[in-house]
Amino acid sequence: MPTIFSKIIAREIPSEIVYQDDQVTAFKDIHPLAPVHILIVPNIEIPSVNDVKPEQESMLGHMFIVAKQIAAEQGIAQSGYRLLINSGDDAGQEVYHLHMHLVGGHNLGPLLTKHH
Repeated sequence: MPTIFSKIIAREIPSEIVYQDDQVTAFKDIHPLAPVHILIVPNIEIPSVNDVKPEQESMLGHMFIVAKQIAAEQGIAQSGYRLLINSGDDAGQEVYHLHMHLVGGHNLGPLLTKHH
């Protein structure tokens, strides 16, 4: 069964796609956590980082090239942004289709708070 991200990639459901090529698709998060919150996803379904195969290394590296380009287009390359990939339930992964969050547009504060 295709993930919601696969349906966005195929343009079967509406989304604000900001970039798409033969390897990856990037679109605005429907519940943004910052002024800029874009998801960059492989066009093929990879459930999580645990499912990455060596032959996908080039495509995964391409995600960083696309992130850099989108950050520049969104005007946040100089001020700074965060790239985040959650893997698994404890990390808060909600959709089991590997995705990179590109978040920025204001001061994001610390990445994590200390666990007590």
